[in-house]
Amino acid sequence: MSQARLFVGNLSYQTGETDLQDYFAQAGSVLSVNLMLDKMTGKSRGFAFVEFATPEEAQKAIDQFHDQDFQGRKITVNVARPREERAPRERFGGGGGGGERRERYDRGDRGGDRGGERGERRERY
Repeated sequence: MSQARLFVGNLSYQTGETDLQDYFAQAGSVLSVNLMLDKMTGKSRGFAFVEFATPEEAQKAIDQFHDQDFQGRKITVNVARPREERAPRERFGGGGGGGERRERYDRGDRGGDRGGERGERRERY
């Protein structure tokens, strides 16, 4: 992992990549900004990675911005560590199972068909 790539944490959820680009440019030449987004909602997860042209510029950014206020939050700025390997997760929570398997459209004892004609509605008094 490059010593010029930084982890930036505790960001406001309204912070954008251009906000980070402009802010960190005070410390040196920013090559890239990668704001982490939630896969489901597309909203910020509150952290990002910022890559500088040199390790010296990255160290200057750590010295200048770590534990400083940015958009109302005290941010964390460290050298980024390699991503830790994690065991693969079951899709959608996995687990469960057990019990008797039913035919695909068999509703069992859970009631009947919910669609179709129901007749006219009458007013309640």
